[in-house]
Amino acid sequence: MKKLLLLSLMCLAPLCSQADDRPRWELGLGAAGLTLPDYRGSDERRQYVLPVPYVTYRGDVLKADRDGARAQLLGVDDFHMDLGFGASAPVSSKKNRARAGMPDLAGAIEVGPAVDALIYRNKDEGIKLRFRVPVTYGITLKKGLGGNGWQASPKFTLDVRDVMGMGGWNAALQTGLMWSARQRHAYYYDVASQYATTERPSYQAQSGYAGAQFTAGLSKRFDHTWVGFFSRYENLTGAAFSDSPLVKTRHYLVAGVAVSWVLGQSSEMVNVD
Repeated sequence: MKKLLLLSLMCLAPLCSQADDRPRWELGLGAAGLTLPDYRGSDERRQYVLPVPYVTYRGDVLKADRDGARAQLLGVDDFHMDLGFGASAPVSSKKNRARAGMPDLAGAIEVGPAVDALIYRNKDEGIKLRFRVPVTYGITLKKGLGGNGWQASPKFTLDVRDVMGMGGWNAALQTGLMWSARQRHAYYYDVASQYATTERPSYQAQSGYAGAQFTAGLSKRFDHTWVGFFSRYENLTGAAFSDSPLVKTRHYLVAGVAVSWVLGQSSEMVNVD
């Protein structure tokens, strides 16, 4: 399951660990380099260099930041509930040996609710620990709209401001587990009998555990420039689909670097906590 390239950069978005006044919106443009597999469990990967829009919006309801685009439905002190949006990119079976002769994987839009709770902050708010549980449903984008099922991915995120005494450098460490419905697993890992070969037997995935993720990100905002780095380790050991013939590796790394130039911002300032 290959996340849309731009969404893979969410871990690179600006980290705002401290309460502060920030522009309501910021717009810019940058470039990013990424290396990532064709889908989760694939041993074939691609390297990309691509333009990346820099978009931050801090509205009362609509928001766009490192947690993605979302509409906040409820906020009480350190607890929030919102409606999140995401996407996944298509995979061409002609370019992937494991899927040769099988239908391409269509891109998808993902939407669903998420709860977010701040569970710890130190006195100067330089360190924050958050717990977030997004639950999304994938809507596939092909000739007719379809679906690829539900997925839940609870995660802990530790935000650290001025990490190791480096002024302005902010770090984020994130770890989480994933669970998905059979429909989601089937979309990516089933092998129907008509596509079975001697090296790729037919297979039906089950619902359940979908693997673990460990992400580290580092970023800094200069005057009108922002730079960020991230790496993510994924482990599919014990996943409900791990014995699929389409799973060629059970652990792998994803990494990226990005530079953005902030070209404009609003004169209106809002408090960010």
